[in-house]
Amino acid sequence: MRYCSTRGGVQGADFCDVLFSGFAPDGGMFMPESLPVLSPDTLRSWAALHFSQLVVEVASLFIPTQLMPRDHLEALVMEALSSFSVPEVVRFAKLKEGLTIVELFHGNTLAFKDLAMTCTVRFLDYFLQKQKRRAVVVVGTSGDTGGSAIQSAKGLAQVDLVVVYPRGRVTPVQEKHMTTCLQDNIHVFSADGTSDDIDNPIRRLFADHELVKAHGLMSLNSVNWSRIMIQLAHFIYAYLHMSGLEGASADAPLPPLEVVVPTGGAGNIAAGCIVKQMGVPLQLVAMVNSNDIVRRTVQSGDFSMAADVKQTLAPAIDIQDPYNMERVFWLLSGRDGALVKGIMEDFQSSHRHTLPQQLHTVLSQAVSAGTVTDEGILESMRRCWEDNQYLLCPHTAVAVWHHYHTPPSAQLNRCYLATASPAKFQSAVQRAGLTLDLPESLSSMDKMATRCEGLEKSQTWSKHWEDKLREKIQSISSARERNVTYYT
Repeated sequence: MRYCSTRGGVQGADFCDVLFSGFAPDGGMFMPESLPVLSPDTLRSWAALHFSQLVVEVASLFIPTQLMPRDHLEALVMEALSSFSVPEVVRFAKLKEGLTIVELFHGNTLAFKDLAMTCTVRFLDYFLQKQKRRAVVVVGTSGDTGGSAIQSAKGLAQVDLVVVYPRGRVTPVQEKHMTTCLQDNIHVFSADGTSDDIDNPIRRLFADHELVKAHGLMSLNSVNWSRIMIQLAHFIYAYLHMSGLEGASADAPLPPLEVVVPTGGAGNIAAGCIVKQMGVPLQLVAMVNSNDIVRRTVQSGDFSMAADVKQTLAPAIDIQDPYNMERVFWLLSGRDGALVKGIMEDFQSSHRHTLPQQLHTVLSQAVSAGTVTDEGILESMRRCWEDNQYLLCPHTAVAVWHHYHTPPSAQLNRCYLATASPAKFQSAVQRAGLTLDLPESLSSMDKMATRCEGLEKSQTWSKHWEDKLREKIQSISSARERNVTYYT
């Protein structure tokens, strides 16, 4: 298994190269040069697997045993997922009128990011120890990724983690998952801007190849292929359990499954598109909040940022730069690196691009999309509670709105990805007129000490933020070389 860049400038990279990279050196994103195809027999043989075992099977398709022996891979995945609060790791809630929720949020930070993050950080630590080297990980977050990265990486001897989050645009619980971690290898910044604002200086840091090489710079955002790779598993797991595969005749075509996905940076949609190309008959629905660039791209080919990122009740998907759409464009264009390079460079310079007609046609056939307002989010939360006494987080409510406004047909099974626990979004729950009791693990964070540094807006804010993050990376490496404690 070898990897290439979506922009055509890099081929032949191995999994370790890709794991330790952020963006590819040509500015693109890493993808497998070819995808394995899952036969009906393989899918049926996986039907009884525990979720953790399924993750091992999926990951083993993309990580050669020469790099990581199978027993090492299995031990790392089992260790990573052992801390989840339910034994099955991923749970299905089957509610009234065909509403099935795929609960992906039973990890330490109560968000689906924990599934891929815990595994990816274990892989990272494994190779760092093997190679006797260190890494500085830089993560920009819209809310959940930062906390998940911190909880997965805290205390690791070979890793320093720098996290930047948008001040005032995350919930108190999301913020505390980041700022209450006082371990010496965790460095948190709160930025006076949006998550898209944060991405700009981070992209420039990764474009500085000397900085990347000198400090072992890497990313744990869903830019990192390993994150996407692990996310393939929950689409396959949902298919195995929800499509009706077990009851289908062995000589009949595989039954389809519609998966409705709350969408921001488009990592989950990219994973779903990959699984489709691996032979699993998924029908994908990308549901977005008022930041609707993905909906406009799918429906009309208008891949253009709005003037501003709108602050909504679903903050983790308040994104106008859905960077994983680059992977989707590459897949659906027949792996045309030159085409993708042109699209993305135009988009990054002008913030707008109209997709070529052929690519738009293929995209609109592969994915459908819709937009939900804050009022729609609250409506979905209230209705689901009234009908089922089941509380949705606002992001899951973005997906479930589709259930109430486009009811499922009897001929097609459908499920909805629940990407976070409602306990992380108490304000939205209250605005819906509902209540919940915070678990002790969350309420106790109110009493904890916090630590973070600020990044303020100015006339030259983007360059200022880049310089401050660069100084932090350099000072971290200097402290580690001198073997001194960074925070005293």
